[in-house]
Amino acid sequence: MTINEIQDEIIEEFQDFDDWMDRYQLLIDLGSEQAPLDERYKTEQNLIDGCQSRVWLQADLVDGRVRFQAESDALIVKGIVALLIRVLDNQTPADILSADLYFIEKIGLREHLSPTRSNGLLAMLKQMKMYALAFSAR
Repeated sequence: MTINEIQDEIIEEFQDFDDWMDRYQLLIDLGSEQAPLDERYKTEQNLIDGCQSRVWLQADLVDGRVRFQAESDALIVKGIVALLIRVLDNQTPADILSADLYFIEKIGLREHLSPTRSNGLLAMLKQMKMYALAFSAR
């Protein structure tokens, strides 16, 4: 699937819920469904700066596609990173770098996050794009 197809799918899922408490619950559920990150990747190097809670992000280039894994110690943040991974995982570095992640605005995520969580979201996105940039330079 393309990045935009995945984003459209997420927008559709979130449209099923009018209440933001239900949307937060969906985020928590998404985070809970994510496979735990292998302990060997929970290093200082993989911690994302700018997040209030701890978020570890591991990226690998496999057959020309970026594979992301992540974990957070906060439930909602874990859901946010699960969404980002769902959109950007298994895409090429070029596609990640050129992606317009419009789903964040369309589902109302940015406006319903606290300023610190919003900063964390931007920090996660920035780190994912930095990995893509590094892999594209190889």
